[in-house]
This record gives sequence, C-alpha cells and structure tokens, in this order.
Amino acid sequence: MRFFPGHMLRIARAGFVLSRAGLFRDIDIMALPITARLPFGFAKLIAKRDGGLDLLPAAISQLGPSYVKLGQFLATRPDVVGPEVALRLELLQDHMPPFSRETAVKAIETAFKRPIDSLFVRFGESVAAASIAQVHRARVRDKKGEREVAVKVLRPGVERRFRRDLSDMYFAARLAERWFPETKRLKPVQVVDTLARTVKIEMDFRLEAAAASEFAENTANESDFRVPQVDWDRTEKEVLTLEWIDAIPLSDTPALIAAGLDLRALAKTIIQSFLRHAMRDGLFHADMHQGNLFVDRQGRLIAVDFGIMGRLGTKERRFLAEIIYGFIRRDYRRVAEVHFEAGYVPHTHKVEDFAQAIRAIGEPIHSRTADQISMARVLTLLFEVTALFDMHTRTELVLLQKTMVVVEGVARGLDPKLDMWSTAEPVVRSWIEKNLGPVGKIEDVGRGLTALSQFAANLPAALLRVENIIAQMEDMAEEGFEISEEAVEKIGEAQARAARLGHFALWFIVAIMIFYFFLH
Repeated sequence: MRFFPGHMLRIARAGFVLSRAGLFRDIDIMALPITARLPFGFAKLIAKRDGGLDLLPAAISQLGPSYVKLGQFLATRPDVVGPEVALRLELLQDHMPPFSRETAVKAIETAFKRPIDSLFVRFGESVAAASIAQVHRARVRDKKGEREVAVKVLRPGVERRFRRDLSDMYFAARLAERWFPETKRLKPVQVVDTLARTVKIEMDFRLEAAAASEFAENTANESDFRVPQVDWDRTEKEVLTLEWIDAIPLSDTPALIAAGLDLRALAKTIIQSFLRHAMRDGLFHADMHQGNLFVDRQGRLIAVDFGIMGRLGTKERRFLAEIIYGFIRRDYRRVAEVHFEAGYVPHTHKVEDFAQAIRAIGEPIHSRTADQISMARVLTLLFEVTALFDMHTRTELVLLQKTMVVVEGVARGLDPKLDMWSTAEPVVRSWIEKNLGPVGKIEDVGRGLTALSQFAANLPAALLRVENIIAQMEDMAEEGFEISEEAVEKIGEAQARAARLGHFALWFIVAIMIFYFFLH
C-alpha cells in the first residue's frame, strides 16, 4: 500500500471533524491494539461535550459531497456502523448551493456540442441543487409541440472531487484492514468499492435515464403510480431531460389536504407500489423519501430521481414474499425454511433452532395494535437474528431493508394509524399465488429445462477447459513450483517497509489532528 502526504492530510482533517462531532466517543480504547489507542484517545479527548451523535450529519456535510454520499450509503449499512449511527446518517440532507445558469448552459453546450437555443426554447434558473447535479426548468419544441421539461445538469468538477475523495477513502479502508484486523469482518474496502460503483452510475445520466425508462415501462399500466418520460434527444452523460411534473410535493401535507386528496389512500399506495415493484418486477426505487415523491391532481403517485435503483432476482423476490407472508400467517417454520432454501443460512444450523429465534421476533407483534407494528423494524430484527446464524450480509437485501424503512416512514407520516400488514397482504398473497401456485410451478419447470439445455450446450467447452487445467496441474506437480531467494528477500523487505510506513501514517495523522485542534 502506497502512502501519500495528501491522503494523510485530508484524512486527518476528516478525522478531526468527525472526532469533534463525537463519532468515536463511545469506543473502548483498551479493547483496541496499542498502535490505535493514541489516535482514538485523542479523538475522545477533543469531542464536544454538548452534542454527541446529533452533530454527526452537520459534521459530514462540512466535509463535502463525497462524504455526504458516503454517509447516506452507510445509513443503509447498520451492520457496519451500528443502528444509532445509521439513524443519525439518515438525516443527512444532500443540498448544496446552486451554480450559475451560465455555468449550466456552458456544460450543456459542451455535452451536446450545440448552442443552447437549438435544444431549448427557454432555459430557466436552477430550481433544486444537490451534491452531484442541479435541476433547471426549461421548455422544448418538437413534433409533439411545446412542452415543459426538467433538465438535470452535472455539477462542474464533481467527478474530479469524487475521485480524490474516494482515493482517500480507499487509503483509510486499507489502512484500517491492515492495522485493525477486527475491522476486516466489516469489509471497509468492499464498502468503498460499492460506494464508488454507486457514484459512478449516479454521475452518468444516461444510466439514470435507462433506469427511468425501464421503470416507466414496468409501471405503464398502473393507475395509481407514474414515472416521468425521458427525453432521449436531450440526454447525455452530463445532462438528463425528463418531462416536467406539475404536481404537489408529498412533503407539502397542507397542499395535499387543500387539493382534496385522500392521505390514507396515498399511504396505502406508497406501500403497495413499493412491494409490487420489488416483487413483480424485481426493480424498485431505492430512494423513496418525500423529496422524490409527488402527487398529481388525479391522486397518482409520481417518483423522480432514479440514480439509486434496487434489483432483486427471482430467489430474492420469493424470499421477500414468503418472509412477509410467513410473519402475517405466523408460520415461523416456513420463514426459517426459506432462509435455508435460499442458501442464506448454512445447513450447519438446524431449521428448528432458527424458527425458534424467528418466533421471538414474530410473536410480540401479534400482541400489539396494527399502528404499533413496524414492518421495517421486523425486517431489521430479522437480519440481526440471521447474523447469529452466520448469514452473510446481502447487499441487495440491505438496500431493500433500508428502502422499506424509508417507505414505511413516509407512509406513516400520511397515516399514523396505517396497518402495514393488512396493506401488504393482498400484494404479497397475489404474488405468491401467481408464482408459487400451479402456474408458477409450470414456469419454474420451463426455466429449469432452459437452464439444462444451456448447460448441455456448454458442456463440451467446459470439459475441454477442465482437461487443460488438469494437464497444467500435472505439469506443475512434475516440475515443481519454486520461489527464488531473491523473491523471498523482496517480499520480506516490502512487508517491513509497509509496517514502518503504517506506523508513520498513524502518527502523522495524529499530529495533523492535534495541529487542527490548536488552530480551531
């Protein structure tokens, strides 16, 4: 691992800001390796006494858009940061000062290599600004006539900023894995990998347009849910153009009431739409907070911002449906069996033991009224229990869980007495009857026959590869595999050098944090 002063300076600054916010206040220093006690001891020493974790969202926002995205991502991973920190991270607001209309025009003209007037009849000022992009209202004229559109423009220089900050995060993650072995189970490098992939997709608006287009096709026949249409002629990597939505923000409750809309019906639509998309299509909006949801005059729910979408395969959809249905019917053994059938829980454990643990989650919910039962809370407890049975973290299920928490919160904001289970039951039961009933079994047989035919077609090539591998292994067994003394010496030197630099990096970061402390 290579060390650069720039990495350490920026990480030291981030460490100082987060330490002041009290992020490391509750860490048991004596449980840490000796080399880590000084940095974390200093972090506890400089923590503010009057804020605690409530200061965390503001501290992360102070560090810039890359850290805001990291915080929002970690809010979906309570298994990594803990439930209390995850709860605070959910409060992060992705708002930034807007850049000028002239800058946006220049970015659009560069992307399309055309003057702005050839694309839009009118191009207005910014109406919303976030860390990656901002949105402008504009007007276009084409064969369909004139119409209003929303134009999303990538923030200038944001890609370079994210590359630099992600490089720092990789450095910190590798340093943590090297010097704090207990952090390896949290897979910090893998966390940064996932964040990097997510940001890369979010900054290519052609991919967001494709997600919006697919989502619109899936929901085209729904009477209570709608997705804006993509204007492909005015969409590029740095620019996304969608139809303008003339609707009421879901966050504006007085306006919804004034328009005569049924808040209880809207709450039900939110829950059922999410479950329908997740189970029927395997593609769901994974960022369904109030800022991304609107309601038109017909009472239809409209979603925007498709940078974060979740996908579920057939196995995951069945898992979700049977888990929810199992809790509704109090069939805990079936819930346990689904985990084993999906391969999520190893067969070293007993189904009966797992079913007993799940019963401890399910039974208390049946002694409470419907408005006291949180489906999101049940799923959270379920994943905590599965961890005890060696179920590895499944990214797609964690994203599903996070979205369910948000969706339930939005729905309960409209109808505090919402019965989550009776609302979900028709959607889940319909999916189970269609996919696990007689018709579903016939379709399963068809998929199995297709997979079998593909395997048979690929079998000759696979056998040839196996034969080549066996031949290579026989050659190695006969000729041996040697490592020269020079190579052994170089490996030893590299390890020693890494150790020295690792200690230097830790002490350097502490020194910079102390320097920041006295400056502030």
